[in-house]
Amino acid sequence: MPRSGEEARRRLQQAALELYAERGFDRTTTAEIAARAGVTERTFFRHFPDKREVLFDGEATLRADLTASVAEAPDGLPPLEILLRAFRKAGRIVEGNRSFAEPRLAVIAATPALRERDLAKAAAMSDALAAALRARGVADRLAALAAHVGWATFHHAAGAWIEEADRSLDEHLDEAFADLRALAAETGG
Repeated sequence: MPRSGEEARRRLQQAALELYAERGFDRTTTAEIAARAGVTERTFFRHFPDKREVLFDGEATLRADLTASVAEAPDGLPPLEILLRAFRKAGRIVEGNRSFAEPRLAVIAATPALRERDLAKAAAMSDALAAALRARGVADRLAALAAHVGWATFHHAAGAWIEEADRSLDEHLDEAFADLRALAAETGG
């Protein structure tokens, strides 16, 4: 994408976040987002199919990065360790995008339709991670369980990182996965 296209996309995302915070998601139009960003509404639709996707931009890239990391993990690691390595790598991207991540989560939390979209995106991410684990030879049932639990743990760690910014996302990931292991040990797993 040309540099001017990247800049327009960034401005649209920033304008959307500002307007969603000021007016709420439901009371904000794509025309208002475009105007605040200094572009036409047509430009908005060149970058995003609808106003929800402004908040979910980058999901396909994140999914591709995570599944590639799963595929590239060293042999012999258990599924949750493979996922933790992938989440640590992806976490560097998330940390670099904190100024967008924090208000994004607040907008999603305040909007039922966005929470529903977030759940659908999470399910798609879990399915992709499960497929990547299966491609490594992990049994279907275990791949699906590890992917769903792993993604939920990553999401939990990211939320904790937003709340407690003085620690890195890696630290929160390590803590969340340690808690997961402790929970499994309590049940004899």
